[in-house]
Parts: sequence; C-alpha cells; structure tokens
Amino acid sequence: MHPPTIWTRLHLRRYVRSGWPWRAALYLLSSAVLGLITLLTLVLLAVAGSVLTVVVVGLPLLLVLVLTGVPLASVERSRLRLIDSEPLTDPHREPDRTGLTAWLRTRLQERATWRELGYAVLFGFLLWPLEALVVGSVLLVCGGLLATPVMLAVDGEEARVLKMWIVDSWPGALSAALAGLLLMPVLAYPLGAIAAGRAALTRFLLASPTGELNSKIKELGRSRVRLVDAFEAERRRIERDLHDGAQQRLVALSMTLGLARLDAADGPLGPLLAKAQDEAATALVEIRELIRGIHPQVLTDRGLVAAVEDLADRSTIPVDVDLDLPVRPAEAIETAVYFAVSEALANVAKHSGASRAVVRGGLENGQLAVEVEDDGHGGADTGRGTGLQGVADRVSVLDGRLLVSSPPGGPTLFRLLVPCSTP
Repeated sequence: MHPPTIWTRLHLRRYVRSGWPWRAALYLLSSAVLGLITLLTLVLLAVAGSVLTVVVVGLPLLLVLVLTGVPLASVERSRLRLIDSEPLTDPHREPDRTGLTAWLRTRLQERATWRELGYAVLFGFLLWPLEALVVGSVLLVCGGLLATPVMLAVDGEEARVLKMWIVDSWPGALSAALAGLLLMPVLAYPLGAIAAGRAALTRFLLASPTGELNSKIKELGRSRVRLVDAFEAERRRIERDLHDGAQQRLVALSMTLGLARLDAADGPLGPLLAKAQDEAATALVEIRELIRGIHPQVLTDRGLVAAVEDLADRSTIPVDVDLDLPVRPAEAIETAVYFAVSEALANVAKHSGASRAVVRGGLENGQLAVEVEDDGHGGADTGRGTGLQGVADRVSVLDGRLLVSSPPGGPTLFRLLVPCSTP
C-alpha cells in the first residue's frame, strides 16, 4: 500500500482544513525560487564557459554545466517529499574507485546524469515561470481582495480592487475581503492539482526504471542474505540446545541404567534394564547424527577442511579429500559449501553406484572452487529432487553457482563456485 500523496488528499472534504494546501503552495513557491537560481546558474556557466574556452579555463566550467543536473535532482528528490511521501531513489551508482576522477568518469557515463541535465534545462527555462505565474495569480487575486479594507483605510476615499473596479465604501471593501476569504479554499483545489501534476512530472523525468529495479533487486538480495543468516543462527541455537540439553540427559540416563544393571544383574529386572540401556544408546547415536546434520560442531571449531574430512570418514564409500584453504572463508560460505558437499556425497552413496569419490578444491581467482567427482554410472539430474536445487538456491544467495556434469555412463562432477575474498 502506497503512502498517501496529494492526489489522494484532493478527494477528501477535509483537504482544505489540512496542511496539504500549504504544502502545495510551499512546493510551488520553492520551485520558483529554485528555478530562478537554476536559470542563472545555467546561463552564467554556459556564457562563461563558452567565452573562456579559448584559454582552456572554460572547459572545467562547461564540465560543471554538464553536472548541474546532479545536485538539482538531489534537491528535487528531497523537495518532492513535501507532497509525495513515497521516496524517489537515487539512480546513481557508487564509483568503483575513490577520488574525483573516478567519480567524474562514473557520472559522465551514466544516462541519469544526462537525463538530469535535460531536466535542469527544462526546469530553468520553462517550468518554474509557469509555476510562479500560477502561485502569483492565486496570491494576487486573494491578496488583492483581502487587502481592500486596508487600501481604503490608507487612501480614505476609495480603493482600486485588482485594478479592475473602485470601492469607495466600507461595505464594498468588506464584501471584497469576504470574497477573497471565501475564494482561498476554492482555489486551494486547483493549486493542489497543479502541484500534484508538477510532482508527477518530476517523478517521471527523474525516476530511472533500471535504477528502481536495481534498487529492488539489491534489497531483495540483502533480505535473502538476512534470512539465510537468521536461519543459520537458528540452526546453531537448536544444535547447542540439543548438544547441551537432550544429549547430556541421554548420557546421564544411559549411565544411570548401567549402574542399575550392575545392582540388579542377577535380578528379574536385569534384561529389562539392559534393553533400556541399549535403547538409550541408540537414541544417543541418533541424536548425535541429528546434531551433526543440523550444524556440525567440527565445522564451527576446526573449519571447512576438517568438516569435509569428517564427512569423508563417515561416508559408506571411500572418499579422498584434497582441499587447500590457507585461510578460513566466511562462516556463511563455510556452511553453504559444507552442506553442498554433504548433499553431493549423499547422492553419490545413494544413487551413483560409484566405488570411489574425491573432493578437491581451493581458491581460484577470488573464488572458492570445490568439486565432488565420482566414478559412478552418471545420469544425475537436478530437476528430479529438491536436494541439489536447495544447494543451488543456498549458494546463489552468496552469488555462487552450482555446476553439474553427469553424462550417462559417468563420471559425475559437482562443481561449486562461490566468491570468496581472502586477506
């Protein structure tokens, strides 16, 4: 739902009793002042730059002239908030490098800069005189009528109303003032409509469809990263709770049952206690596997290489590990790659018919590249299940990619590429 603007307020009966008419008047008045400043700036820069070009000094002035629309557009975006609560995003991107040269190069290559220059020319030479004419007419009519009694009191005999007719009596002067007072709320509606139209024109000329889309895409990417971080934090919390809570209770229960077996070894409860201890041991193994599947402690304590080696040791088929990571990647990258390798090895064990697999990887051109290859019969398809698709989605949050090569007859190769800056 969009925030209320002057367009919606214009349809309300209480419009004239709200602050929107004053907002509209302030918007148009400030537009006239800003437009006059813009006109003078454009003319002075154009004339001075053209005259001084022969001595090279004019070139920087012409460059400033080209960039005039950038600060003007920034002011216009702020001024637009007077009557439009929905912000107009800045379409300019940040330079790749620091310094004035990089900033100028970036701005001169952007379409938004030239569009804003066109807006500055249109604003300085056409728009603000029309707005000044509208506001001036409203102020002249209403102000002239309201000032009739004052002019009559000053002159003492007669007062010329709007230079159209003469009033020589107090009833006539008061009637003119009353007419001006009643005309103010009537003229507030067309004044507001003109201000709303002017704001819509500003939004149309300064808004960048690609800029708005890029801004939404960036925000969507940031929200996905926040969701993944929150999800991982919740996984670690559950892992800690199970490790420090339920697992410890099962260990205590198993020890208690063992002590009870020693005390009742020859009694009728011995077999039942033995069975209960076996069940407790089985539950303990299962909860340890569950904890490891939620978030392995070895990944937190010792890093990705040790965690992958632990996966290889627990695999049902032989797995060779050749990971070369001189430094530990970010926690989010380690987690995503670990679960991707875990899913790949699980698929190898279940579906490939392989007798051996290898996990290798390292840093390549600022990316963490990890491969899982097996000697199975191939034919893996990411569309058949949700596991590999989930891996691809998880890696894409980090701007990474999952590549799968699995021709019939094998071999199958899973390749992960995740951007990973190193110190």
